[in-house]
Amino acid sequence: MKLELKQGGFKVIELFYYNWQVREDWFKWCEKRFAEELVKERAGGMGSILKTLFHVIDCEQIWINQMKRTSVTQIDINSISTLQEVIEYSNFTKKQTEQFMREWNSNTEKKILEIKRRNGHLSSFSYGKIVKHIITHEVHHIGQLSVWSRQLGEKPVSSDLIYREFLSQSFETI
Repeated sequence: MKLELKQGGFKVIELFYYNWQVREDWFKWCEKRFAEELVKERAGGMGSILKTLFHVIDCEQIWINQMKRTSVTQIDINSISTLQEVIEYSNFTKKQTEQFMREWNSNTEKKILEIKRRNGHLSSFSYGKIVKHIITHEVHHIGQLSVWSRQLGEKPVSSDLIYREFLSQSFETI
C-alpha cells in the first residue's frame, strides 16, 4: 500500500491524527493515576509509563526535524518527571509534525535521509519509510502501555482504529 498525502483517498496524516488521539486518551488515563505509578520502573518499553510516552514523542520529533533538516530538540529522558511536561512536549511536537505533513507531496516521499549510526556506518532511508516507522513505532509502544495497564488491573485505552473518528478537527488547536 502506498501511503501518500494527497487530496481525496487515504492521507497518511490521518494516521498521525489517530496516534495523537490515542496518545491524548493515554494522557487522560494517566491523569487518573498517582504520579508514583507513572514513574515506577517496569520491565519492557522504556522502563516506565512516563518515559515510554516521552520516548514515542521524542522519536517523532527527532525524525521529523531530521527530515526538515532543522535542529533536533535535545531533552534528556531522565529529566522528565511529570505528566504535564510530557503533554507540553507532545503539543510542541504535534505542531511541527502537522506542519511538515501538510507540506508533503509526491516528491517528498522519495527524498532520502542519510544518517550516521552509532557504529559509524551510514544508513539511507526514504522519507516515506521514515514516516511509516514513526507511525508504527508509536503503535508498538502503545501496546506496551496496554500490557502495563492490565498488570495494574486497569482497563487500557482502546486503540481500535475501526471505532475511532480521528480527522483533523480533533487537533485544530495544536
